[in-house]
Amino acid sequence: MRAASLPRLRAPALTAGGKLRALHWPLMALLAVLGLVGYAMLYSAAGGSHGPWAWRHGVRLALGFPLMVAVAMVDPRLWFRLSYPAYGAVLALLVGVDVLGEISKGAQRWLDLGVLQLQPSELMKVAMVMALARYFHAAYLEDLRRPLVLLPALLLILLPCALVLVQPDLGTAATLLVSGTALLFMAGGRIWKFVAVGLAGAAALPVLWTHLHAYQRQRVFTFLDPESDPLGSGYHIIQSKIALGAGGLWGQGYLHGSQAQLSFLPEKHTDFAFTMLAEELGFAGAVSVLTLFLAAILLGLVVALRAPSQYGRLLAAGVVLNLFIYVAINVSMVTGLIPVVGVPLPLISYGGTAMLTLVLSLGLLLSVDVHRHVGIPRFPVDL
Repeated sequence: MRAASLPRLRAPALTAGGKLRALHWPLMALLAVLGLVGYAMLYSAAGGSHGPWAWRHGVRLALGFPLMVAVAMVDPRLWFRLSYPAYGAVLALLVGVDVLGEISKGAQRWLDLGVLQLQPSELMKVAMVMALARYFHAAYLEDLRRPLVLLPALLLILLPCALVLVQPDLGTAATLLVSGTALLFMAGGRIWKFVAVGLAGAAALPVLWTHLHAYQRQRVFTFLDPESDPLGSGYHIIQSKIALGAGGLWGQGYLHGSQAQLSFLPEKHTDFAFTMLAEELGFAGAVSVLTLFLAAILLGLVVALRAPSQYGRLLAAGVVLNLFIYVAINVSMVTGLIPVVGVPLPLISYGGTAMLTLVLSLGLLLSVDVHRHVGIPRFPVDL
């Protein structure tokens, strides 16, 4: 059947009030609670002061939640049309980082825009999901059996990964690769292809090792034996484990974590915010926060499962997947299960671009849910 002969889908018009009522308020409430937990931990990280981190985090929450709602109010068919342009714009920003980027801590990952420093690799986590969801929207399962059909999708994943590796930012590149590959699987790719790619990747590890920077190889050595350099490269993870153990079951008390308050714990407002939380609130507090994240992820999966179109399903699933990857990597990193790669904990760690990326992606998830009665033709002619 030719695309031009397909009927247009007519969706019932929703008023602004109807859209607000249709918002997933339980999910919004969970996200707000996590944001407030983040504010409380950043207040503690500064020794009981709103500056320099907590008040900025609060302002970002106050601006981010209305932005998230505004994104949710927009019809997903508009996001469908903007998927490729958004991907192209962020890809251009990644190229701009390599040319004009701000160098910090030996890496070139930010664009200095005056009023803020933008990290395009964070925005790519959203843009790539949008582009892949659009690409696979019109694909049938039998199409995915042909390797040439998967080639454009692989390019959508590998191009930003290569640009991020140049910065260098191995952690974000790996996150993009895992997220994109998982979305290929969700779209219907055959599992044997992923096994083959995994085996090929394992075979390429010796070559990858020779191209790693010295500090990246040191992270692997530190992961395997952090005690070999307790005052150098192993300091972060050793102090993190000490703080986690000191927290015990109920914690040392809010504002009373010894490792955090005495500044033995490094990066306590960013990468190791979860460690500080576990030290002060204990195992019980850490599990409670992880339970909140789990509840948000499960609610997001429900949104994906009841989406009326393939684009909506993959977009929602990709957003939930990114949230899961953020949490899983951060918690695994601070507990010593994987090397330290510098991934923040969503809504709790301090970070501007990470917060912007999160509210935009969650706004897209909510948009799919608000407009769950709005379909998108497999071969859209006029949306």
